[in-house]
Amino acid sequence: AAETCTVFARVAPEHKVRIVKAFQKSGNVVAMTGDGVNDAPALKTADIGCAMGKSGTEVAKGASDLILTDDNFATIVEAVREGRGIYDNIRKAVHFLLSSNIGEILTIFVAMLLGWAAPLLPIQLLWVNLVTDSLPAIALGMEPAEENIMERPPRKNTGSLFGDGLGGRILLEGVMIGVLALLAFGIGHVYFDQENGYAVGRTMAFAVLSLSQLVHAFNMRGEGSLGKLPFCSNKWLLMAFVVGVALQCVVIMMPPLAGVFQVVPLNGEQWLLTAALALAPLPLVELEKAVWHPKQK
Repeated sequence: AAETCTVFARVAPEHKVRIVKAFQKSGNVVAMTGDGVNDAPALKTADIGCAMGKSGTEVAKGASDLILTDDNFATIVEAVREGRGIYDNIRKAVHFLLSSNIGEILTIFVAMLLGWAAPLLPIQLLWVNLVTDSLPAIALGMEPAEENIMERPPRKNTGSLFGDGLGGRILLEGVMIGVLALLAFGIGHVYFDQENGYAVGRTMAFAVLSLSQLVHAFNMRGEGSLGKLPFCSNKWLLMAFVVGVALQCVVIMMPPLAGVFQVVPLNGEQWLLTAALALAPLPLVELEKAVWHPKQK
């Protein structure tokens, strides 16, 4: 009857529990609202129990997951919107951090397998982890909720954080970042390092790894194309990008800091190659989104 009827009258507390369980058996995520003692069993059984804050009994409040302090059902919609936005931002930050760190690991690991010199030094990796990773990740936590966030069906409460292909995308994007850094190292060493050993190659790899991650953070803003998102809606991410780029340039161009990080100044041609490789995540991930989420492209 739960599948066909919309109104149940004269129901006992055990009937409410049976109705909730009937919906759950059909694979639905069930919310239950109530304010009385007789609602408590169903509030406890439902996936999300919503009790009234003003008129609700203490028993109903204790059995619930969410309490409406203003007794306004419209508040439930705002609470769901806020919760979905928070969950999305957690996924975005995890997605960014793991894909970036996989890229760093692969850069070193592949170079070792090929018998190359280390493309990055420990102090350079430490800088990337402390500055380039942290600032965009924090900013992604401030990302406003997407416009279509309330049009999505509820996610399964047994679903993984890495569901919907997120694990595969993290791995693919990590490989992309690692390949870009290795390309920078190889190009810098082969074409520009005749007199400086590995200095130019390491500097270019260091710059590309850092800057490509800053660029890649913008790909995390939504599942669909970046072209459909307001450019300035997350001012914190823009600030993190500007600060990150400025710090990276200062480290490479100021002699005292360049000596600490064991990098050398880059000429115009080297900066152009570095910029081209660092910007590559934008079109590459747009292509990935078009393949992975064709309905949202």
